[in-house]
Amino acid sequence: MRVAVTGASGFCGGHVARAAAASGFRVVCLGRRPGPLGGYRYWDAAAREPDLSGVDAVVHCAAAVGDPAPGSRAEAAMRAVNVDGTARLLRAAAGRPVVWVSSASVYDPRPDRSRITEDHPRSNHLNAYGRTKAEGEALALAAGAVVLRPRAVYGPGDTQLLPRLVSRVRAGTLFLPGPDVRLSLTAVENLADACLAAPAWPPGAYNIADAAPYGRDAAVAAVLRAHGVPARIRHLPRPLAAAAARAAESAARLTGGEPALSRYGLDQLSRPVVLDLSRARARGWTPRRTLEDYLGSCAQDRINRRC
Repeated sequence: MRVAVTGASGFCGGHVARAAAASGFRVVCLGRRPGPLGGYRYWDAAAREPDLSGVDAVVHCAAAVGDPAPGSRAEAAMRAVNVDGTARLLRAAAGRPVVWVSSASVYDPRPDRSRITEDHPRSNHLNAYGRTKAEGEALALAAGAVVLRPRAVYGPGDTQLLPRLVSRVRAGTLFLPGPDVRLSLTAVENLADACLAAPAWPPGAYNIADAAPYGRDAAVAAVLRAHGVPARIRHLPRPLAAAAARAAESAARLTGGEPALSRYGLDQLSRPVVLDLSRARARGWTPRRTLEDYLGSCAQDRINRRC
């Protein structure tokens, strides 16, 4: 079976491409840069339809990520990839099985998200990323695709989630907004396993995350230790953090850049967000990796580099 993986030069797409090859698939990498292995076909999601000739199934990982200021060029570019690019991909797929990697950011950011099923409302998004992912996945669902909704994907090669967290440490202290909460996280290996199994699943949306949620403060402390970053965790009152986020967003509108702190970032860290995995588990998928597995590898890598 020949599977096309879009965005294979990126973090998630690269893991999916390698996992597919290891499982015996023939891999075609689609994107603006070659992937880690397999064949390569250039594709700019914001400009043209991809070449899917000879492909049996598609895993669509390509996406524009970030937290752009409203009305900025970056927001328009995000829409061109996440929405218009999805439409181009679906036209080219022409009935082939499509696995569309979405995000839990499509869910309505109401205060209590302690058990989110796939039927949770998708509205009131706090930034362009959530809005454009929701619009893109709506197109995919209407076309009969399988849509996967991971949350906070981490793992080897991550350039976004954990590195950003480590970079926020100042003078040995990391401030987190509000009290401790429970959060779902998704090991990239668990997402890759789901991507390869999903072509056989019924069309629809599926939450994807590690088997159990994590306590925020304990998880953050473990990440910092594994990266050799000594830091104390302090809690910043949520109203104060919200005021700072509003000020940062106002400044970003003037510069066109990303805010140092946004309402979206605040929401993701200060509210409980736990995904219900029952639907994916019913298809036989089981998350095998945990944050502890990843951090153990990080710690060993640090030891090996010292030797």
